[in-house]
Amino acid sequence: MSRITVEDCHKLVEAEYPLAVYFGFRTEELGEGRARVRMAYSPKLLRYGGTVSGPALMAIADFAMYLVVLTLYDYDAAVRAVTTNLNVNFLRPPGRHDIVAEARVQKGGRRLCFIEVTVFSDGDDRPVAHCTGAYALPAEGG
Repeated sequence: MSRITVEDCHKLVEAEYPLAVYFGFRTEELGEGRARVRMAYSPKLLRYGGTVSGPALMAIADFAMYLVVLTLYDYDAAVRAVTTNLNVNFLRPPGRHDIVAEARVQKGGRRLCFIEVTVFSDGDDRPVAHCTGAYALPAEGG
């Protein structure tokens, strides 16, 4: 069972993460060790050539990884977790549609959590990016 609800996640994002609001991230599903996030299509996310930019795709992948951490760990530690690694393979240009990221834990330890993310254009089941990454949790008492 997830340690955070979608509703509580929305409240956290609105209160603490203005960049996520700017990007238009919306949490759709949370479960233990998994998350599904949507980024609303906006022309402000496009790069030359009319495709959603790589930095926007990396941002939604990182945000989805953060949500996975929130589903697995004690809230006080999870909110202070930080990205330690993010690897992105861009597979094809996304269309001018919402972007969806589906993340799942690969291995969760005491201090490190390894996560895999697949990023799609809404309505197309072919991935536009495949991401792996890690989050570090704070030391106890730290």
